Amino acid sequence: MEHIRTTKVEQVKLLDRFSTSNKSLTGTLYLTATHLLFIDSHQKETWILHHHIASVEKLALTTSGCPLVIQCKNFRTVHFIVPRERDCHDIYNSLLQLSKQAKYEDLYAFSYNPKQNDSERLQGWDLINLAEEYKRMGVPNSHWQLSDANREYKICETYPRELYVPWIASKPIIVGSSKFRSKGRFPVLSYYHQDKKAAICRCSQPLSGFSARCLEDEHLLQAISKANPVNRYMYVVDTRPKHRMQSWWDTQKDIGRIIVRISSKIWNDEKIRESDEKKRLNAIANRAAGKGYENEDNYSNIRFQFVGIENIHVMRSSLQKLLEVNGTKGLSVNDFYSGLESSGWLRHIKAVMDAAIFLAKAIALENASVLVHCSDGWDRTSQVCSLGSLLLDSYYRTIKGFMVLIEKDWISFGHKFSERCGHLDGDPKEVSPVFTQFLECVWHLTEQFPKAFEFNEEFLLQIHEHIHSCQFGNFLGNCQKEREELKLKEKTHSLWQFLMDNQKKYLNPLYSSKSQKITVLEPNTVSFNFKFWRNMYHQFDRTLHPRQSVYNIILNMNEQNQQLEEDIEDLESKIKQRKHQQMDDIIPKELLHSVHPESPPLKTSMCLKEQTLLPMSEALRTIEGSSPADNRYHDYAEEFSKSEPTVVSLEYGVARMTC
Repeated sequence: MEHIRTTKVEQVKLLDRFSTSNKSLTGTLYLTATHLLFIDSHQKETWILHHHIASVEKLALTTSGCPLVIQCKNFRTVHFIVPRERDCHDIYNSLLQLSKQAKYEDLYAFSYNPKQNDSERLQGWDLINLAEEYKRMGVPNSHWQLSDANREYKICETYPRELYVPWIASKPIIVGSSKFRSKGRFPVLSYYHQDKKAAICRCSQPLSGFSARCLEDEHLLQAISKANPVNRYMYVVDTRPKHRMQSWWDTQKDIGRIIVRISSKIWNDEKIRESDEKKRLNAIANRAAGKGYENEDNYSNIRFQFVGIENIHVMRSSLQKLLEVNGTKGLSVNDFYSGLESSGWLRHIKAVMDAAIFLAKAIALENASVLVHCSDGWDRTSQVCSLGSLLLDSYYRTIKGFMVLIEKDWISFGHKFSERCGHLDGDPKEVSPVFTQFLECVWHLTEQFPKAFEFNEEFLLQIHEHIHSCQFGNFLGNCQKEREELKLKEKTHSLWQFLMDNQKKYLNPLYSSKSQKITVLEPNTVSFNFKFWRNMYHQFDRTLHPRQSVYNIILNMNEQNQQLEEDIEDLESKIKQRKHQQMDDIIPKELLHSVHPESPPLKTSMCLKEQTLLPMSEALRTIEGSSPADNRYHDYAEEFSKSEPTVVSLEYGVARMTC
């Protein structure tokens, strides 16, 4: 609260950023410890969580007041006009402090209280059990084992404690491979396909030097290849663009040239200053000691594949260009599509999707195992491994399964959520929309396969909302070790329980249990199948082309149909009760006729000898509102037709006996 100077400002205007007539709502602006709240004259509330704020900008003073523009990580943009410049300045400075926390303990998750006791909170955290998920896959088995090599995070701090590796991979091989890979992230199992006996494995790129080779790493890749009894060769999928490999080889050639020049002692002949050459040598040596590629000559039964996904900096720049186009008022359709194309955003989405499709086809069609890596193995690797698993396994297309997928391939394997989402006041160059791209790829799949997913678009938007909100503990921190040190399970609540409690809101009305039979999805990635995700980037701009959600229409229709079905069941139940009552009334009459055969009603019934019963079709016509073709009352007519002949036959029998 020490950062809040002004808690309430009246007569504040909220502008509609896409209105050509500068429409606005007048209301009161409140500043709390966790939220910025605006209540307009119609008592409509607009809540903005401080952690959602990406940037705050105070514009030049105008005749109507001081403009304050707030851009959020969930793509909300609000434009306030504060009457007094001093109030605007106070709000501006307060938001700068409140939106950028210095330590985890100051985040909203540590003070958020949904009124749950300790057992309910722990139950929420226990909802996802990755050990059970690997059992569902069929591991451990005769080819894959649970390794305790990283039980104390001694080999790799950014990996989880429990890792699955091939049976023949010994601990010395694992340790040797980890020293060869960036950040110690050696190849481990991510997903196992029981039917194909093939695996998706993940790691980071090799560290390269002047002689980049590691026998332990070569043995580990061979062990992964041998763990597949169906197909002995495997793919190594490098998610980085191929042109970067060419630049790496150029670097190696430069190193060779420098060595030759040093050994030949030709510095004076080329008139190169020694200090400049040392700087160049150091730069090249740093590159050589950093990131590299596997040498195909050193690995057998390996096929290398580059899929060309750009790094986090390119993705951040692309999203910024996209948001600039989205926020421009009065764009023509052509200008909008031109800006969308120049941003390159959808091309990057397509690149991620193509990589996942290659992975899924390698397993589904070739029965081949796949090893995926990028630079450090926690960004592009997570995208491709999780999407590939989603294409292969229908379980991950359910609400619970999708939570498991995120927990396994993103949270547990060390995607740096806090850095990529900017939870704390850190390096802005580490922020990148990696997970947002994953969710958008999933949305595109739901558009192509609307019956294959149990969840709807709202489910994806809700997850995206909470990776930035810091309201729950799931996405805080950058790895499992860091989360354990923060004691998130003891101090915060789980998002998964919150989503499961509201599961009805996220159900896809087009989904059915038969959709589980669709084992492998084969999306079409031609350019026209990728479109702008309006409900992600304009979900808060209600005045921009308002439209009713198709899913909401279907949900309402389903609810109406369900209500009608319940009414029908109720009516059928009442009809059955009436039938039983009629039958109960008929049976006593039959007993009465059998006891008093010469009663007057029986004598008068002898005239029935000359009468004939109407045919069934004629009897149906006597029912009001029916027609011969209408068989809704057929069952009831049959019941009525059974009772009358019974009485008549008794009467005939009695009449003949008296004659």
